[in-house]
Amino acid sequence: MGSYEQIKCFASLPRTTRGKALVLNGDPKGKNMLYTNGNSVIIREIENPAMSDIYTEHSTQTTCAAYSPSGFYIASGDMAGKVRVWDTINKEHILKNEYQPFAGEIKDIAWSGDSQRLAAGGHGNQKYSHVFTADSGNSLGELIGHSADVNNISFRPERPFRLVSASEDNSLCFYEGPPFKFKVALKDHTNFVNVVRYSPKGEVFISGSADKKCYIYDGKTAEKIGELGSPTAHNGGVYALSFNSDGSQVLTVSGDKTARIFKVPSGELVQTFEMGKAVEDMQVGCLWQGDNILTVSLSGFINYLDLNNPSTPRRILKGHNKPITALALSDGTIYSAAGAQDSHVNHWDAETGENDRFTGTSHKNQIQDMVIANGELVTVGMDDIIMFSNVGSKQFGVSQGLESMPKAVSASSKFVVVACIKHVAVFQNKTKCFSQAVPYEPCSVAIHPSQPLVAICGAADKKIHLYSINEGNGSLQETQAIDNTGMACDVMFSPNGEYLATAGADRYVRCFKLPDYQLVFSDPTHTARVNCIDWSPDSSLFATGSLDQSIGVWKPTGSHSDRSLVIKAAHKLSHPTRVRWLNNNTIVSAGHDSNIKQWRVQF
Repeated sequence: MGSYEQIKCFASLPRTTRGKALVLNGDPKGKNMLYTNGNSVIIREIENPAMSDIYTEHSTQTTCAAYSPSGFYIASGDMAGKVRVWDTINKEHILKNEYQPFAGEIKDIAWSGDSQRLAAGGHGNQKYSHVFTADSGNSLGELIGHSADVNNISFRPERPFRLVSASEDNSLCFYEGPPFKFKVALKDHTNFVNVVRYSPKGEVFISGSADKKCYIYDGKTAEKIGELGSPTAHNGGVYALSFNSDGSQVLTVSGDKTARIFKVPSGELVQTFEMGKAVEDMQVGCLWQGDNILTVSLSGFINYLDLNNPSTPRRILKGHNKPITALALSDGTIYSAAGAQDSHVNHWDAETGENDRFTGTSHKNQIQDMVIANGELVTVGMDDIIMFSNVGSKQFGVSQGLESMPKAVSASSKFVVVACIKHVAVFQNKTKCFSQAVPYEPCSVAIHPSQPLVAICGAADKKIHLYSINEGNGSLQETQAIDNTGMACDVMFSPNGEYLATAGADRYVRCFKLPDYQLVFSDPTHTARVNCIDWSPDSSLFATGSLDQSIGVWKPTGSHSDRSLVIKAAHKLSHPTRVRWLNNNTIVSAGHDSNIKQWRVQF
């Protein structure tokens, strides 16, 4: 049997929501950043963000995560109210404990300075926060005083310990302990309080609110001692704040699309960073780690701010934070698109993970499929558009309308064929040369690499329809229909033209040998719908991705016992949406979890 290993993972961006703060956390050494997307908790190196680690043990959507001050543990929370404490040392991230402090979404988690106590805040049923021991979960007091969700919670890092929480009831609650007891409610804000954070040594804590104001309080007594900015800290709601290492300055971010730095405790404005003019330029999260000043835009982009050049970030991490729907590879570059109303296409260096977006006007709805043809990236979208974009300029190009919604696209050196839900269209030199309605619903398409031959799979009739292409005018003539016994979600000819393989909705992977389309095998190794398929460049192997979270690697020849290799949980608690071969022993997979992974296969 063969073997495999994951060699790279280009992690997703944080999942953001308009009007909601994002918790961006960092490790005590200042090396890593920590955030969530879907079921994943993502650890990325700040200096080398292509290096990432993904924790996928939560059974529901994750919401926040925080490093312990010791750096040995991470506590992460989810929508179901679970807090999992797991180690950062072992590759397996062994679970230390799981707790349920209250029934509802965990919005923030805080550690005490000695890494022995945890506090969680969020959406509960008359209970919105809880403080407990990290080792056993024993309660350390009653955190009362709020009448609505707790958005943020913070521990004073040094003794005497204090706790402060920020709530949608427009107030802060201050607690002394342990055991922690309610001391005072702070009602200076006039709208939701989104964030509260203690300074590194605990001299002060600062709150930020949807009322555009940030107040400074004494860390031990909760006495108000100042305010950031005048008359307000920002011109929009404040979503997050983060202190520098010595607590002398604080970074704030806002819905007004700016980030600002203020002196502490004077509240004097030091610097303003204008992040853009569009809605997606709203700033919803931030982290100050050593010399790295990071903010998160509503788009999910992670911006590295430059104190010496506030008009332009020194670096912007781009990528996807929604499920990836299309993938193509060419000359060491990965092209990807993720589901969105306004779909973007990213181009990645397959070696380094450096990436950026295509410029210009994209599709107006989700991109369904893409393929490289003659130096053009051909994309089809749910906006009933086909677009031809030059891969050299990385700029969206000419677009043309289609008669019905496209499902898949395939290309040869001469033709591009689009399978739409009601018809099939053929393009030559970026121009439509043939279009025909068909009596079945096409769901996948493949062009033979060297013959004027097209395979189109039907959804309801579960057949593979074979067409010849008229090389003069691009018209199609059906020559044969093969019973596939199950809907083929994806279909592809091998590069040498000897085989045709299908990925079945009935969980079967099938391989046919040309020219008479003899069935070589029909295999149910996958335990759920098979979404995608791709052949290695030398035609010796093909790969499949399935809803069962796994990737299958298949030989078209050989005995049943050594025909397949399964990469289990390739995209854990998610599933691969596309697989492509980078070379004869490296598979690139894109997932519903927004991650792009590379696998080295020996088989």
